[in-house]
Amino acid sequence: MSIQVFLQGNFSGIESFVLGSAAGGDRAVAGRCIWVSLLAEVLPRALLAELGLAKILLGTSGGKGFLVVIPQASLAAAEEFLTGAAADVSKMSGGRMRLTWGSTENLGDWSIVRKRLAEAVWKPLQVSPDAAEPGAFEPAAEFSREDMPSGYFDELMAGLRDAASVGWNPDAPARLVLGQGKHTWALGPGYDEIPLARHAAPGADGTGVGSPVELGNKAEGRAAWGVLRGEVDNFGARIKRAQSIEEHVQLSALFKQFFAGELTVACLQPEYWQKVTILHAGGDDFAAFGAWDALLDLAREIQRLFHRFVDANLQELAGPEGKTITMGLALAGGEQETLAEVYDEAGRRLNAAKAGGRDCFHVFGRAAEWRHVNHARDLKEMMLRMTSELGCAPEFLAELSGFYREKPDTRTDRPWRYYRRIGRVLGAHKDREVQRLQKALITDIVGKNAAQVKLRPAGLVAVEWARMLQPRAADARG
Repeated sequence: MSIQVFLQGNFSGIESFVLGSAAGGDRAVAGRCIWVSLLAEVLPRALLAELGLAKILLGTSGGKGFLVVIPQASLAAAEEFLTGAAADVSKMSGGRMRLTWGSTENLGDWSIVRKRLAEAVWKPLQVSPDAAEPGAFEPAAEFSREDMPSGYFDELMAGLRDAASVGWNPDAPARLVLGQGKHTWALGPGYDEIPLARHAAPGADGTGVGSPVELGNKAEGRAAWGVLRGEVDNFGARIKRAQSIEEHVQLSALFKQFFAGELTVACLQPEYWQKVTILHAGGDDFAAFGAWDALLDLAREIQRLFHRFVDANLQELAGPEGKTITMGLALAGGEQETLAEVYDEAGRRLNAAKAGGRDCFHVFGRAAEWRHVNHARDLKEMMLRMTSELGCAPEFLAELSGFYREKPDTRTDRPWRYYRRIGRVLGAHKDREVQRLQKALITDIVGKNAAQVKLRPAGLVAVEWARMLQPRAADARG
């Protein structure tokens, strides 16, 4: 009987490729994200199909790589397949992305097998100075624009929303086609189908795929768009703690199904389906762009759903790894800012949030725990009520925002100073409801300590949230 071999593939350079300038346009950026998501699903399935092996040998797929089980007799053919695929991946990505792989026998404890696989996958990326070929450490030459499919990613994004299947052909192993190929797979949630989060909000006229600016114009309050990126905290550590290949596959499948399924279902809700477009959903992360207000609410909804998912599936597992999620939201600073630039900024904010802790949300320039974000929503509603229903001057929102922008040496370290400043902006109000809300608002922001002020994180999020909602509301009243 032939020995079983684990074969693992990994895609590196994804971020560089998505943000690269080899193919321009916001739709092309979205298409590159979708292409990477599809590639990690299609290539392992095409490999098994070309080798004539059963579909059940597919272990994990999606995100940044895949894992399959093959007989040792098929290893040489698999190597040949992946060599051709790697060359085409490099060509399609302008030299930015690289496919590497490694294999090992199914012998020994899974923790040892996993380490051997990881070493084999990353070994091609490690070059010893003594063994390096001449020029190995020089900047890699990119493929020319003529070598790249200039309109391919644009067309992929435009056609994917209504596509029923994706096809693969051996003459172009990395150039996926929507529709029929030598091997074809349906797109959907079924067992033999490829799960793919691919919701795209329509444009201003209700057709096609809306541009970021078009979706931003649908926002309530200020017309602005942004990019939301999220990632499970310490997902790699959770996977490493798996005691068997079965547990490894089960965990990977659970997380992939959550992002592919729950994110799609959430985006089909009335609050989001016309305002949010999914860029990608991997095994432990996701990204979407759209109207700023929809993205902010979507972040809270995904966090709530993820919390329920953890309670239902991971509660019995020891340790906090993989049980929380962190997100970052970046807003476009102007009409000239591109999707690639805002996507990159959202990634930096996500990394900043993860560097400072976990289970938090980087929004409006500050990383706040989710409980503070949820509290900020209530504060925001209180502020909007004061300006829209009770006649308070909208300028007091700018005054509140100024609390967080003051220099550290500014001596406003007593609560009464804040009360006085807000009272000066709001003016004299005899309405007891206004007085009650004013007192509750300041107490929520500066705390109840009469000796020293400590500005609460929820306050800044609430103030900026309310200010973003204010302009269009003010125009409507006028």
